[in-house]
Amino acid sequence: MLEDQLYRETLLEIFRNPPNKGEIRDPDLEARLANPLCGDEIRIQLKLANRRVEKAVFSGSGCAISQASASLLVEYIEGKDLTKVKKLGPKDMLKIVGIKPTPARMGCVLLGLEVLQKALKKA
Repeated sequence: MLEDQLYRETLLEIFRNPPNKGEIRDPDLEARLANPLCGDEIRIQLKLANRRVEKAVFSGSGCAISQASASLLVEYIEGKDLTKVKKLGPKDMLKIVGIKPTPARMGCVLLGLEVLQKALKKA
């Protein structure tokens, strides 16, 4: 219970001061999605070098969970090989975020992953 509270507080802090929010002037890969049910919107941009994610940022708007999850995801993939990044799935995303969302909030957690997967289809 205490651990869940710490994760929630961490996510709120990331939402308030997102360390990985930004823009890449000339990204190699980019995608954007919006969740029409809640209005959350995320854009992810990637700069690649030697089949690795050299730089990853997100931008967008929405609830604390969607925005913090996107921030944690782009931080996680920086420096990783594209082959490994392409294999990320929902279970990986839940580990990255560190919470068990309610079914209604699962889409918020996974929106960033969906955007990333859309961007990677262009690779």
